[in-house]
Amino acid sequence: MMKAKRISVYVLSGAMLLFSGCSSMNNTTKGGLIGAGGGAVLGGLIGKMAGNTAVGAAIGTAVGGGAGVLIGKKMDKARAEAAAAVQDATVEEVQDKNGLTAVKVTFDSGILFATNKADLSTKAKNSLVKFAGVLKNYPDIDVAIYGHTDATGTDAINVPLSLKRAQSVSGYLTECGIASSKFKAVQGQGSAEPVASNDTKEGRAQNRRVEVFMYASEQMIEAAQAGTLQ
Repeated sequence: MMKAKRISVYVLSGAMLLFSGCSSMNNTTKGGLIGAGGGAVLGGLIGKMAGNTAVGAAIGTAVGGGAGVLIGKKMDKARAEAAAAVQDATVEEVQDKNGLTAVKVTFDSGILFATNKADLSTKAKNSLVKFAGVLKNYPDIDVAIYGHTDATGTDAINVPLSLKRAQSVSGYLTECGIASSKFKAVQGQGSAEPVASNDTKEGRAQNRRVEVFMYASEQMIEAAQAGTLQ
C-alpha cells in the first residue's frame, strides 16, 4: 500500500515538473501527454490547476493518449481561429475537467456593456458575430458561458446582473445562428470568482468580464477515441 502511494506521489510530482516546462508545447502535444499520463487522475489535477473543472463533457472515463492528441490538435486550430477573429478579447488555452485541452475567450464587460447594464454594445455585437463564425466551424465543440462582476455592491445585484450579461451573450450568439443546445451552461457567478484584487480600479475592471469556454463534446471525445476525429 505504501509503495503504491509512493508511486502516485512520484507520478504526480513528475506531472507537475513536466507541465511547469510546457509553455512551448502546443495543445496537440499536451493533449497526448495528458491522455497518456494517467487519464482522469492527471486530468483532474491539471483541471484544478487551471481552475476550470466546471467545464467538460460528462464521459465518466479516462481519455487515452491518442484521443488527447486528436482533440488537442483540433483545439489548437479553434483557439487560433478565435484569436484571429476576436481581437478585443483574451483567448487562451485551459484544461477541462477531463484533462483535455479547451479554449477560454474572456470578454471585458466594459467592451460588452455599459456600467450596470446587460445590453450589448454595437462593438460587442460585431465581435460576437465574428466569434459565432468560429463556433459554426466546430459543431462538435460545446460551449459554457459565465458572467462575472467585481465586488462592488451586493450579491442581490451582482448575481442577477452577471447572469443577464451571460444570457445576453448566449442570446446574441443564438441570433447569429448558433443552436441554443450548444450552450451547456449559461450562468452568473456574481463576484465569487475574482481574477484580480477588488481593492483597485484596475483589478475591479478585470473582474468584470464574461468568459466563454469552448471544450470537447461527448461526440468529439467518442470520435477521438475511435480515431475518426477530423
